[in-house]
Amino acid sequence: MKNLDPTKMKDWEIAEAAQEDMKTVYQLAEELNLDKMELLPYGHYVAKVDYRSVLDRLKDKPNGKYIEVTAITPTPLGEGKTTTTMGLIEGLGKIGKNVVGAIRQPSGGPTFNIKGSAAGGGLAQCIPLTDFSLGLTGDIDAITNAHNLAMVALTSRLQHEFNYSDETLQKKNLKRLNIDPRNIAMNWAIDFCAQALREIIIGLGDKMDGFMMKSGFQITVSSEIMAILSVATDLEDMRKRMAKIVVAYDKSGKPVTTGDLEVDGAMTALMSKAINPNLLQTIEGQPVFVHAGPFANIAIGQSSIIADEIGLKLGDYHVTESGFGADIGFEKFWNLKCRFSKLTPYCSVIVATIRAFKMHGGGPKVAPGQPLDKAYTEKNTALVEKGVENLLAHIDTVKKSGISPVVCINHFYTDTDEEVQIVRKAAEAEGARVAVSRHWEKGGEGARELAETVVEACEETPHFRFLYDEDTPLKKRVELIAKEVYGADGVSYTELAEERIKQVESDPELKKLGTCMVKTHLSLSHDPAIKGRPKGWTLPVRDIWIYKGAGFVVPVAGAIKFMPGTASDPAFRYIDVDVKTGKVQGLF
Repeated sequence: MKNLDPTKMKDWEIAEAAQEDMKTVYQLAEELNLDKMELLPYGHYVAKVDYRSVLDRLKDKPNGKYIEVTAITPTPLGEGKTTTTMGLIEGLGKIGKNVVGAIRQPSGGPTFNIKGSAAGGGLAQCIPLTDFSLGLTGDIDAITNAHNLAMVALTSRLQHEFNYSDETLQKKNLKRLNIDPRNIAMNWAIDFCAQALREIIIGLGDKMDGFMMKSGFQITVSSEIMAILSVATDLEDMRKRMAKIVVAYDKSGKPVTTGDLEVDGAMTALMSKAINPNLLQTIEGQPVFVHAGPFANIAIGQSSIIADEIGLKLGDYHVTESGFGADIGFEKFWNLKCRFSKLTPYCSVIVATIRAFKMHGGGPKVAPGQPLDKAYTEKNTALVEKGVENLLAHIDTVKKSGISPVVCINHFYTDTDEEVQIVRKAAEAEGARVAVSRHWEKGGEGARELAETVVEACEETPHFRFLYDEDTPLKKRVELIAKEVYGADGVSYTELAEERIKQVESDPELKKLGTCMVKTHLSLSHDPAIKGRPKGWTLPVRDIWIYKGAGFVVPVAGAIKFMPGTASDPAFRYIDVDVKTGKVQGLF
């Protein structure tokens, strides 16, 4: 690979230059020992993989070592979790390990907003960047369409039931569902940050223009269908889950599902290709599956079970990524994804930066698009010493699962040895292994220490255990997560949340569902302004959503919204295309 200098080149420039030496998907497939017909190409450098054929063929092959990547509570800039995932995969490749990775597909919301794409950075990226960032093979479009088809079925049924008598409905072969327009369980979906669509009125016009009511949009990656893509184990499982999605309630309070609306089959048809994971690669040519979506603050935020199952069969080591910090991303990996998949991880890598420690230690505000205060680029051991408490909370969380925590200090060139040593000493005293990694600057060569530390951690036998069992009541689960993971003193509930909890506890099927918390990723608490390791606080739960198809209930804490907003200086202002070559420029 040609000499690429991340200190002098933008990420998209590095990705574009690296593509000149990129392996074709046919080369990747040959190196993975995939059969020819298991590869479903989308051009020369991206493909889907027939999951069913791979898993059937390799069903008797032992799994590789399962490694999860999470992080401390991040700054609004992020701490390089995907960059570290790519760097670890490259590092494992550099020390001669047969490694496969799995990351989540980026949402169009952050790609065109402040955060940008989620391909990694520097010399630790997933490529081809343009394909990765701009729709890939259409999975998110399929989710958007399937989700909105359910809403079309719901709103059209409302219109027909309002306009027609029972006799007329019977002639049209429709059963009256008595849907309550004031008790709708879903919004429409779009994969952009569109705050103007959070609350809308639909159905304006005459009686043929729909039923007028309050509605709104959520970002696609927060859709229950995205959650189903993450946790489904095969197409049959997906089909069963799709029929259970609750879209509304009738006037007696009974759930109305996609199965009741007879739209579940068509929704699954739209998702029938999306269930196959997408095969891409790191800059250094290791295979990476890209499947399912981000936003562990408002969704499950995990790469898919299917991608992990394939990776564990094809590689001796398989690295998978979870969203945001260990309080939400790892907790959902631990208590939801691993419960559904029955896969046992060997270790969890907790990504941390000196910059984040300084913020948690009381440093100046960090804001996307704004220059960093010099406190973050100059030595300040006092801030690091105070902020390391946040890391210790996440180490404790991983240890409670019974697997080994590995702290990765994602090294910036402004970090000093004294600051790094403070983190290393504190983390090792808490029982974690620590590695300093320079993958952004040096790729796999810079991640050797991290790779070797992870391999060492994987030699230990995991003693994996869940935080709660399936029979634990919902309130007790929420309390366990709040106290044992977030560090809260307790939980408070609104009247609406209390009503939803009674509904869950009175239904034998709902009582068995998992618990997928929704809260800010910018704090261990529900308040994004509170940094470090908060003490003496209560988690306020304002609502409980029911994702019956995905298999969990969703307690919503704080004021978090399911539709982010676009900022005043979004990334789309800097993205363009070279009209002579057709190459996209400006992605980051």
